Amino acid sequence: MKTDTIDPRNISLVQFKSLSTEQKVAFYQKEGALFDVLLSQQFSRELLEEICTIANATRKIAKSYEGMMWLQTVLAHKRAMLYFIQPSTRTFLSFLNACHILGIKVSEVRDPSTSSEVKGETPSDTIRTFSSYVDVIIMRHPSEGFAETAAWVLNNSDRPVPVINAGSGRDQHPTQALLDIYTLERSFEENGGIDGKSIAMVGDLMRGRTVRSLSYLLTNYNGVKIFYVAPNELRMGDDIKSVLSRNNIQFFENDDIESVLPHVDAVYMTRIQDEYEVVGAISEKEYERFHLLERHLSLMKKDAIIMHPLPRRKEIDPSIDNDSRAMYWRQERNGMWVRAALLIKIFQKEKQVLNYFSQHSNIV
Repeated sequence: MKTDTIDPRNISLVQFKSLSTEQKVAFYQKEGALFDVLLSQQFSRELLEEICTIANATRKIAKSYEGMMWLQTVLAHKRAMLYFIQPSTRTFLSFLNACHILGIKVSEVRDPSTSSEVKGETPSDTIRTFSSYVDVIIMRHPSEGFAETAAWVLNNSDRPVPVINAGSGRDQHPTQALLDIYTLERSFEENGGIDGKSIAMVGDLMRGRTVRSLSYLLTNYNGVKIFYVAPNELRMGDDIKSVLSRNNIQFFENDDIESVLPHVDAVYMTRIQDEYEVVGAISEKEYERFHLLERHLSLMKKDAIIMHPLPRRKEIDPSIDNDSRAMYWRQERNGMWVRAALLIKIFQKEKQVLNYFSQHSNIV
């Protein structure tokens, strides 16, 4: 099926899910503008750079009292639903505070046992109920593909509102990948940006939706090399490696963190994702050889950075926190600014924010 011949209102959900990613992406826009945010593949290099620019402007505007008060007027007429029925700290709080920064009023459901789902209401009807009251639904759901289902349901309703995927099973976490790109851009802004950098992704790569989503986004950059460091049981999936190959992104696979550290500009650590059961997956004890320890710092480049989507267990020694290369706490804060930028972009307020920033640079 060709994208331009398909109307999502005229096909079933089963047919929609069978479409290619390229065909689906067209449905996540409205009149050419960003609307639903479900996949990392929706983001071009141009759009990534725009999101980073908006995030920078928003972050700097908010440094002054006047700027923060102004930001709260930008989307004060909008309402958001935070539908998080999978455990979350950082993603939930960063979206909540991004909404606060922009003046968006927020409702939340974090436990389906408090909703009519316990009475037998279907998840699709729950989503339609939310859309009656709010202008955007930000959701984290344990089921892979449910954010996509929600978007299809609403796009076939009389009140389509944007759906933002804040984590979907083991599949994707596009907004985490956006803040990871923003962290890399900020870290390398005086060193040529992301182009040409080598990035190690370490740990549970098979079940880690953050590294999957970031891998997609890195295909937008030139000369990037990715080093996948993982136990054999938890290696990166062939689907991601196939995408990298099609986009001429060099990648290497290894199970020895020490041999990789001297050659990379960024080390992206991950915890073992044992909330998702996999037959034959390794134990926490076996995972210890994929931990980053204080003695490893001497192997790294002086200007390399260390990232982690958090929460962490023992895969980064707390003694590393005070090293200047540890960026995971900045990375966490960056999530709030990127998610604010994303909401600004979805509601097409980017010109207003960027104009304010250019006219009030003296107060930021």
